[in-house]
Amino acid sequence: MTPRTVALLLAAVLLPLAARGDERPAERHPLTAEDLWNLDRLSDPQPSPDGARVAFVATRYDLEANRGNDDLYLVPAAGGDVRRLTTNDGPDRHPRWMPDGSAILFLSSRGDDEAPQVYRLPLDGGDPQRLTDYPSGVSDFWIAPDGASLALTTEVFPDCDDLACTARRLEERREAGIEALVADALPYRVWNSVRRGLVSHLFLHPLAEGGTPRDLTPGPHDCPPIDLGTSHDVAFSPDGAFLAYTLNADRDVAWSTNNDVWEIPLARGGAVRRVSTGPGNDAGPAYSPDGRWLAWLSMERAGFEADRRRILLQDRGTGEVSELAAALDRSPEELHWAPDASALFFVAQDTGRTRVFRVGVAGDDPRAVTRDGSYDSLAVLPGGDAAVAIRQSHAHPPEVVRLDLSSGAFTPLDHLNDDRLAVLEMPTAREFWFDGARGDTVHGYLLEPAARRPGRKLPVVFVLHGGPQGSFEDGFHFRWNLQLLTSPGYAVVAINFHGSVGFGQAFVDSVSGDWGGAPYEDVMRGVDHVLATFPELDGQRLAAVGASYGGYLVNWILGHTDRFRCLVTHAGVSELWSKYGSTDELWFPEWEFGGPPWGNPESYDRWSPLRYAASFRTPTLVTHGEGDFRVLYTQGTAIFAALQRQGVPSRLLLFPDEDHFVRKPKNALLFWQTLFDWLKTYLEPPRPVWTPPPSPAPAPVPAHSGTTSTGHDAGGP
Repeated sequence: MTPRTVALLLAAVLLPLAARGDERPAERHPLTAEDLWNLDRLSDPQPSPDGARVAFVATRYDLEANRGNDDLYLVPAAGGDVRRLTTNDGPDRHPRWMPDGSAILFLSSRGDDEAPQVYRLPLDGGDPQRLTDYPSGVSDFWIAPDGASLALTTEVFPDCDDLACTARRLEERREAGIEALVADALPYRVWNSVRRGLVSHLFLHPLAEGGTPRDLTPGPHDCPPIDLGTSHDVAFSPDGAFLAYTLNADRDVAWSTNNDVWEIPLARGGAVRRVSTGPGNDAGPAYSPDGRWLAWLSMERAGFEADRRRILLQDRGTGEVSELAAALDRSPEELHWAPDASALFFVAQDTGRTRVFRVGVAGDDPRAVTRDGSYDSLAVLPGGDAAVAIRQSHAHPPEVVRLDLSSGAFTPLDHLNDDRLAVLEMPTAREFWFDGARGDTVHGYLLEPAARRPGRKLPVVFVLHGGPQGSFEDGFHFRWNLQLLTSPGYAVVAINFHGSVGFGQAFVDSVSGDWGGAPYEDVMRGVDHVLATFPELDGQRLAAVGASYGGYLVNWILGHTDRFRCLVTHAGVSELWSKYGSTDELWFPEWEFGGPPWGNPESYDRWSPLRYAASFRTPTLVTHGEGDFRVLYTQGTAIFAALQRQGVPSRLLLFPDEDHFVRKPKNALLFWQTLFDWLKTYLEPPRPVWTPPPSPAPAPVPAHSGTTSTGHDAGGP
């Protein structure tokens, strides 16, 4: 595809949008990529101190301008009219209520702001007022219980004594205009950004005029940690006297997940206390409303990001630590206290959905509050009988809901997408289970298009998730959208293969050291199962697509079977030695493959898809972002080169301005159009004539304990 072809293709995608403006067809129709990007994306619901109102964020995309914008909204917690609070031509996000309910603080870039700052929006009228002026901006903040100060995180040069020093250095760097990087340690790149000497520190920021910010975490370490850190990593004690936070104090964080919970008294002169003592990832501190308990999430194993999170509870008076929900073989996230401190609520992935759970402090067994759908961003209301949250399902994109914490019933609150959804035909979804690798039962979802031609079998697209310790859920993913993939008339199969989260920790652990083993066998057994179980599926027209680890698994399939008519690999790993030297998290490959490559070369060789390039025969679309520092784009171009060299039909779609994800609207539209064109070429008649070159003997999957050959390498479409 030439650059001119790309430009014409994108113009063809955008022209109907420009002609239509905001008008929407009255006829119901399958979801399109345009529809997907026209949906409001809702997040971060925050109840007012009295529980009567809920502030939240809606992100809306302008496809013509090729950008998105975040604004704040307000809705009664009992339901009612939605009020838009901000209309800034820039992001307004992270709403947090002042304790008296008179105002909302939020992050925004306005006017001459060069980076996000904290603003105050009075709810009785008036314009937002800027409260901070940090040289590198504010990345996150938390309000003290008395409303007199903030804890906030901002990037500083760690050897600077004050913020003025950081400001001077940033200005000198801008004036010099030099982009060169000098690094003396890892990591020098993280996710999609380059580290140029700045470190994230936690500050105490007085809100009274004339107050001086105080750096609470001086030194070379990031707070929250650059890896695995979240907005749940800082918390005030209810009396405002202490602050708990998460920080990794190891020297070499590139190969350490040893994040710890710390506590600092806010009165000057007090000693910082290290709360957690384990070698794994400890994070997410949460004080009980009565101040007696400090809870946090703890992983036991060092260097493993997908270990089971345990809920640990420390009695702050005695220092005694106990574990809650120890019998629950799931991994909790987001700890939220009941107002009377009798219980904790949390979310956890569980058999293909993310449920809300409750566990009592007295040690009772955890109880699942919700059954269907997937929940996140939970916030318990003051009465303790309800919460607000973000809920999504296969039938509905994320929405703000009120959740009854006894019955699990939910009530939608925002309704911002109702009109758009009213004209869309969503696919039907159903679950299935089958006998997978190692004798384990494996879970999956089948989505079928809403409109089907009677008597015509459906082509099948198998979607492979990332991680590998991820999962497919009863949800609505805005990047790899299963619903959109059904729109051309395809059935979509999503299998939670070995390594998937939500099926017990042993199932999660099973993928480590076995990347192309049990997961590949699960996929091929899943192919057999769905074709035998659902007669409407066409076994002669199969495709597989995946991103990140899912892209790796597509690359592995490429060298081990010709059962699929075509493949799509996005941001997929192809060669593990070079992946080790170019990624930003060394602890990840060292855990997955038993150390660095020079310490265990057999594992890195065994599971590298490029080792089996001589067997590549399936037409493949390769896509990647050049700004991807997790899986460097050369992992994709290497697969493309191997395909081209052997004469296998292949196409490369490379985004210079994207990272591990495709985030920009026009790029996303081009991605989807290119993907659908590729699938149409090979799944719909007339099928192109292509005779593969003679193949050498198929490369066997290397022998390893616990996995057997599936016998699926033979038999083309």
